[in-house]
Amino acid sequence: MLNQVLDYARTQRDRYLQDLLEYLAIPSVSAQPEHARDVKMAALWLSEHLRDAGLRAEVMATDGHPVVYAEWSGHDHHRPTVLIYGHYDVQPAEPFELWQSHPFQPGIRDGYIYARGADDNKGQHLAHVKAVASYLRCEGTLPVNVKFLIEGEEEIGSPNLGKFIAAHHDLLSCDCVMISDGALFTLTQPALTYGLRGLAGFEVQVRCLDRDVHSGHYGGNVQNPAFALAHILASLKDAHGRVTVPGFYDDVRPLSEEERRAIARVPYGEADVMRETGALQAFGDPAFTVNERKGARPTLEVNGMWSGYTGPGSKTIIPATAHAKITCRLVPHQQPEKVIRLVEEAMRAATPAGATITFSEERGTPASLVELDAAEVQAAVRAAQATYGNPPFYVLEGGSIPVVHEFQTQLGKPIALLGFGLPDDNIHSPDERFAVACYEKGIEASVRFLAEL
Repeated sequence: MLNQVLDYARTQRDRYLQDLLEYLAIPSVSAQPEHARDVKMAALWLSEHLRDAGLRAEVMATDGHPVVYAEWSGHDHHRPTVLIYGHYDVQPAEPFELWQSHPFQPGIRDGYIYARGADDNKGQHLAHVKAVASYLRCEGTLPVNVKFLIEGEEEIGSPNLGKFIAAHHDLLSCDCVMISDGALFTLTQPALTYGLRGLAGFEVQVRCLDRDVHSGHYGGNVQNPAFALAHILASLKDAHGRVTVPGFYDDVRPLSEEERRAIARVPYGEADVMRETGALQAFGDPAFTVNERKGARPTLEVNGMWSGYTGPGSKTIIPATAHAKITCRLVPHQQPEKVIRLVEEAMRAATPAGATITFSEERGTPASLVELDAAEVQAAVRAAQATYGNPPFYVLEGGSIPVVHEFQTQLGKPIALLGFGLPDDNIHSPDERFAVACYEKGIEASVRFLAEL
């Protein structure tokens, strides 16, 4: 049956590819209110394709954007059940002028699909949908029970998914969870993630005046909020990139020597960082390697900052306020609420005279570790090796998938984290892409995983 299903999937290559291009053309940007209708359209598109694949599917409301739920109607209680998670919402595509082609007019160049959401995450979860469709169209049945939970708010921190999972615990009951929202090392080298960093973030405002004022009349006599904010932000790190916030590293889970040896076997280093990002050099705490810093150490980053006049020409003012968005990536044992409190206390302490500082939009999700020796996870290991020709590397991932923590605490089942993208797919950046070969191999890996499970 396995070979027949794989052969069938290959015969559907062009159709499956066209479906992905159609899906990617929907600008389902969850962070921007003007795209709320497009987000709903993407949910409806996906639910229709899940039904076409042979599943019972519905769009279910939350307090924000809806989730898409589907399950195989031939559910057999004697078979294991896998819950496949993904997200149909995408990051904002701005600045549009940095894209070689329109982010929501997907096209294929040199074997890559270019579009916002191609890798993160429409291409990856649609590979699972097409694997299930191939089984059902070829054989009329599945080797295991399958459920899908595809949300529309991952890119804004999944604010409503925890409540949805709690309210639909029985509906989502399963024996394991499969998530493909990450990357391979190469087309022949898979990676299985066993740890994800958490996330804590907030916005800061520094105010020095009640309005913008003339820089000639008042310069030298009042505090400038842009300089004040720059001073505050600069105080949070030393020259080597280490966070100087008191207590920031207190709860960090240390790496064992065995883990450090395993991480050292992963062929990724400073040259790869520079190649992938265009950075002049790799930068970070010299006590840790690039791979260790990527997944096993917490971070503090400024995601954006603004103040005063930024339009064309000159406007000689001292602005009234300055703003920044800050996020911290967290490692196991760090709690978002504590980290946010420590960072905010340090910023208050560094605020110069003549300035006031306020904070808003606090949010966070703890880090996650998964059990690699679970039988269901080992099924994913075997599927990956058979698909890509090599056993997977075990990696700590630097990114965050908030739902992993929710699944662990609310469902308590093993989670397999097997990504189908590539490290240089430009996720969250202009010219996001997804290799056609990655999509095809992802379908194959999913087919093999269902068989192994």
